[in-house]
Amino acid sequence: MQQRLRLTSARLRGFTLIELMVVLAIVGILAAIAYPAYGKYRVNGNRAAAQAHLMELAQAETQYLADNRAYADTVAKLGTTTPQAVSDNYDVSFEVSDGPPPSFKIIATPKVGTIQASDVTLTINDAGQKTPTDKW
Repeated sequence: MQQRLRLTSARLRGFTLIELMVVLAIVGILAAIAYPAYGKYRVNGNRAAAQAHLMELAQAETQYLADNRAYADTVAKLGTTTPQAVSDNYDVSFEVSDGPPPSFKIIATPKVGTIQASDVTLTINDAGQKTPTDKW
């Protein structure tokens, strides 16, 4: 009777190797499903930050044109800064034409070596046209 009690109490103290392996397999399967979805979420979030910044820059360009009769060709001239979430993942550049009529195009190009590298190049121009249209 005492030996039987000892075996039962010893067995209740821990997990078996099979139980541990089953738990690890389940965690591995969940991680294999969740990690790609998380990567897509991060890419979409970074793209949304870049889009918001491009919209802000386009609005600042309109004010700059009203004040200076020309469009600015840098973020610094617009009196704003690029948020770190955008500058870490995108290179922001300007294409400015003196006209007539004056025009601008602001381009956010994904940086090589970042999670955004496989994403699309975003643009917005003085007419409010945004490309690619399916990503805005």
